[in-house]
Amino acid sequence: MKKVLNTLFKEIVQETDTNPAFRARVEAALGLDDKKKPEAKAHDASSPHPKRPSNRRPPAVLDPVHLARQGEDLLRSELAKLDIEQLRDVVADYGMDTGKLVLKWRDSERIIERIIEVARGRAQKGSAFRDQGPGDGTADPADLDDGSQTKT
Repeated sequence: MKKVLNTLFKEIVQETDTNPAFRARVEAALGLDDKKKPEAKAHDASSPHPKRPSNRRPPAVLDPVHLARQGEDLLRSELAKLDIEQLRDVVADYGMDTGKLVLKWRDSERIIERIIEVARGRAQKGSAFRDQGPGDGTADPADLDDGSQTKT
C-alpha cells in the first residue's frame, strides 16, 4: 500500500509542477488558494499594520469598560460625541451584541444605553472580591477557628 500511495503522490506532484490548471484545482480543493491571498495583503509594505478583512468593522475609538470604571457620566459624555457608526464599532469590537440585534438598531441613544449597560457590568465584575476589610461585613479567617481542631 505504501508503494502505491508513493507512486500516486509522485504523479500528483509532477502534474502540479507541469500543469497550472491542475495545480489551481488542487490548491482550490485543499483550500490553499484562499490562504495565499490574505498573506499577500497582510505583508503589504505600504501598510504598517495588517489590513483587516473587508467584512470586519474598524476598531473602536474608545474603551467603554475603562471609561465605565471612571464613572458612568464620563462614559455617557464620551459616547455622546460619537456618530452611530462609531457606536456600532464599539459594540462590535467589545462583543456587546451577542444576540446580533444591536448593530441593526438605528437609534444612537438606544445603542449608547446598551454600551453603558454592558460596560457597567464588565467594570463591576469581580467587585465583590475587591476592597473588603474589617468592619465591612466579611469574616476574618482567624475568627473562624473555633479551636475544635486538635493538633497532632
